[in-house]
Amino acid sequence: MVMLPAMRKMVLAATLILPLVGTNIACAALPAEINGQPLPSLASMLEKVTPAVVNITTEGRQPINDSLLNDPFFKRFFGEATSNGERQISGTGSGVIIHAQRGHILTNAHVIEGADAIHVTLKDGRKYTAEVVGVDPRADLAVLQIPAERLTAMRFGDSDRLRVGDFVVAIGNPYSIGQTVTSGIISALHRNPGISEYENFIQTDAPINLGNSGGPLVNLRGELIGINTAILGDQAGGNLGIGFAVPINTAAGVITQIVEYGKVERGQLGIEVQDIDAQTARNFGLSPNEGAIISQIIAASPAENAGIQPGDIILQLNSKNITGAVDVKNMVGDLRVGSEVHMTLLRAGRPRNITVVIGSDGSNRSASPGNEIPYIAAGQPFWEKGLR
Repeated sequence: MVMLPAMRKMVLAATLILPLVGTNIACAALPAEINGQPLPSLASMLEKVTPAVVNITTEGRQPINDSLLNDPFFKRFFGEATSNGERQISGTGSGVIIHAQRGHILTNAHVIEGADAIHVTLKDGRKYTAEVVGVDPRADLAVLQIPAERLTAMRFGDSDRLRVGDFVVAIGNPYSIGQTVTSGIISALHRNPGISEYENFIQTDAPINLGNSGGPLVNLRGELIGINTAILGDQAGGNLGIGFAVPINTAAGVITQIVEYGKVERGQLGIEVQDIDAQTARNFGLSPNEGAIISQIIAASPAENAGIQPGDIILQLNSKNITGAVDVKNMVGDLRVGSEVHMTLLRAGRPRNITVVIGSDGSNRSASPGNEIPYIAAGQPFWEKGLR
C-alpha cells in the first residue's frame, strides 16, 4: 500500500500592538549581553563546520507491483511506469566531508541504495556527481567521492567520551528544504533498537527528520561525533524526539576499510556471548554492566584454537572494557580478518590474558532486522524506503 505524507499548510501570523497614548514608540530588543557577558550562541562554531555538510540527491529505478501499473491513483502521484515494470524514483539525504584532500564524503548506505546517479550540493551552491568508494550495508554507512576542489572537512571527535546530557547539534537537509541546524542533548548511549546488524547508537532528541540521514551529529566544539541514521516516528514521518546516530568511533573503522580496500571484511572469533545477569555478576564480584559471558564455542574456530572455554567472562577486548554482549559483537565486527585481538577473561574467578587472530565470518550479507517498531530511515521518504 502506498502512503503519502500529510500535507500541512503553514500559516504566518503577525500582531502589531501600538501604544494607546503618546507619540513615541518604544522598540524592544534582546540585549547584546547580560551582566557584562555576551549571550550564548552557536553561530561561530556553525560558521566553521557547516561548509563540511552536503546535501545528497539520488536518481534510480524501483520495481513495482504489476497490479499498480494501471492504478489511476498510482499514475496520478507517481506517473507512468516504464515498460519493464519500473518507475523512476528520487531520494534525498545528507553527508559530511571527512577528507578534503581526497574529496571523501561519509553518509548512510540507505541514502544511496539503488541509486543510478548521486548528486552532491555543497553549502556554497557547487554541485558534483559523486562516485561510490564503498558501502557497508551491515553498519548502514557509505563513502562517496567528489573532486577535491576547495573543500572543508569536519574534524572527528571522540564518541567514546560522550555522556548523557551533553549538548549536540544535528545538521542536514530535512525534506529537501536546504541545510538546517537543530539542537538537543544526548538522550542515551549504546542503544540497540534493531535498525541494522551492527549497532551501538547514540540516541538524541535533536530533531532529525526525513532527509537528515547521513548528516553529522556535532558536539559544541564543532567535532563530528555521529552520523544521523534513523528516527522513531509515526507513519506520517513526524519527529518524536527519538533519533539515532552511528558513533563516529564505530564509523572510523568502516571508513578505514572502505578507503583502503573498497569494502568491509568483518571477522569472527567463533563465540556466542550473552549479557551477565545480576546474580552471576554478584557471584563473580562484578559491577552491573561489566563483562559478557561466553555461552558457546564454535568448533575449529579461532576461539577454540586459542583455548577459550564456555563460561569464560570477557572483561576487555584490546584494552576496552566490555559492558555487554553487544560490545563484543561490535568490537569484533570492526576488526579485519587476520587482526589480533587481546582479550582479558575471567575464568573460575581468575583473570587470564589471551591473544586470538580474527578469522573470516564467511558472510557479506546485508542485515534484515525485521523488527515491528516503526523506525523510519531519515534519508528517504518513508513510502520509498519503508518503515524500519
